[in-house]
Amino acid sequence: MLFSLEEVIETISAVGVETFDIRTISCGINIMSCADSDVHKCAAKVYDKVVKVARELVPTARTLEKKYGIPIVNKRISVTPVSMLANAFTEPTAVPIAIALDNAAKELGIDYIAGFGALIQKGFTRGDQILLNSIPDALCSTDRVCSSVNIGSSQSGINMDGVYRMAEIVKEAAERSRDTNGLACAKLVVFCNAVEDNPFIAGSFLGPGEAEAILNVGISGPGVVRAALERAHNLNFGELSELIKKVSFKITRTGELVGREASRMMGIPFGIIDLSLAPTPAEGDSISDILELMGLERTGCHGTTAALAMLNDAVKKGGMMAATYAGGLSGAFIPVTEDGGMCRAIEAGALNIQKLEAMTCVCSVGLDMVAIPGDTPVDVIAGIIADEAAIGMINHKTTACRLIPVPGMKAGDVVDFGGLLGKGPVMEVGRHSPSVFVRRGGRIPAPVHSMKN
Repeated sequence: MLFSLEEVIETISAVGVETFDIRTISCGINIMSCADSDVHKCAAKVYDKVVKVARELVPTARTLEKKYGIPIVNKRISVTPVSMLANAFTEPTAVPIAIALDNAAKELGIDYIAGFGALIQKGFTRGDQILLNSIPDALCSTDRVCSSVNIGSSQSGINMDGVYRMAEIVKEAAERSRDTNGLACAKLVVFCNAVEDNPFIAGSFLGPGEAEAILNVGISGPGVVRAALERAHNLNFGELSELIKKVSFKITRTGELVGREASRMMGIPFGIIDLSLAPTPAEGDSISDILELMGLERTGCHGTTAALAMLNDAVKKGGMMAATYAGGLSGAFIPVTEDGGMCRAIEAGALNIQKLEAMTCVCSVGLDMVAIPGDTPVDVIAGIIADEAAIGMINHKTTACRLIPVPGMKAGDVVDFGGLLGKGPVMEVGRHSPSVFVRRGGRIPAPVHSMKN
C-alpha cells in the first residue's frame, strides 16, 4: 500500500475543508524572436507565438485537476519584458503588444498574462520610456494583462527618477480606471530586486536568463497551516516551527508532483516551485489568521513582525526540502484586500501602513494590494515606493508596491475589487510631504555589501 488511510483522509481534508490549492501554473515564453520595428507586425508575431507555445496549458491543468483532485486556480503566462522589444519600435507606443497579449490570453482561456514591463534599476533605454508611457493605456484597454517595473536592486541601488515616474503612472492608471475604483493599479507592481522566475501575478515576467519556454508552479495553503495550528496546543517555538515545516513540506511536494506532470505532458521544461503562502478572501485562507493562532490578539499588535518572520522561515525550510528547485518569491504574502483577516485587523485599528511596512522586512513581496486615498499626492506615493525599495535593497530581498489610490475615496472607506482581489478598507497614509527628497533625481547608491563581487 503506497498511502495510509490517514494520509488519504488528510489530503481530502486539505483540499475540501482547508482550501488547499495549486495557486498557479505559469508558462514563461521568450518573445524576443518576435522583434520587429513595426509594432503592429511585432504584435501579430507575439500573439502567434504565445498561442502556439501555450495552447495546451489550460487543457493540461484541467486534466491534472481531475487526476489528482486538487484545484489549479489560475493558469497564467509570463513573457519577456516587453520594453526589450520596444527598443526596435519606430512608433512610440507598446499598447498594440498589450492588446495582442490580452487577445492571446482570451483565446487560450488564460486568467492573466504578465510581462508588460521594464527593468530600469540603473536607467532608461528608449524602449523603457516607450513601455512606461504605454502602461496606463495598456492596463485600461485590456482585461488580463499585468505590468511590473523593477526600479532598484541590491547591486545597482534605486533609480529615483524611475521611482517618481512610476508614482506618476500609478496615479494616472488609477484616474484612468476611475469607473472600476482604480482597478488598473491592481495589475501593476513596482519592484526592487525583481526575480526572473516568479509565477505570481502581477509581478511575473520571463527573465532574460530563463529558457525559451518554462513551466513554473506557485502553491498556496494558508488554510492548511491554519488548520494544523488549530489542532496544536501549548507548543513552544521550536515545536511550532517544526509543525509549520512539516505542513509546508506536504503542500510543496504536491505542487512539485503537479508541476513535473504538467511539464511531461506539455513537453516544456519544469522550472521552479514557488512555495509561497498566498491568501485569498475566502474564510480561513488568511495569513492574518495564522499569526493570531500563533498567539497574537490581533495582527498588527506588538510581536507581529516576529511571528511573521518565524512563519516565513518555517515555510521556506519545509518547502525547500520538498522541491527540486525552489524559486520565485517563496514565503508568506500579505496582500491586504486579498486577506480577510488583514482587513479585520485594519478595521480594528491594530494594523496600519507603517506596521505593514515593518512586516515586509521579514516576508515576501511588500505593500501588496494596499488601497490608499484617491487624493494621495504623487510625491507621497513615490516616498512609499522608495521606502519599500530601500528595504529590499539593504536586505537583499524582493520588495514591491502594489498601491491603488482609489479615486474619490478617503481613509476608512471600503473598496471592493471583486474575485481574488477582494475588498478592504482604504488605508491612511502620511500627509507630510517627501517632495524635496523624491524629486532630487539620480540614483540612490547601492549599499556597500554590493561590492562583494
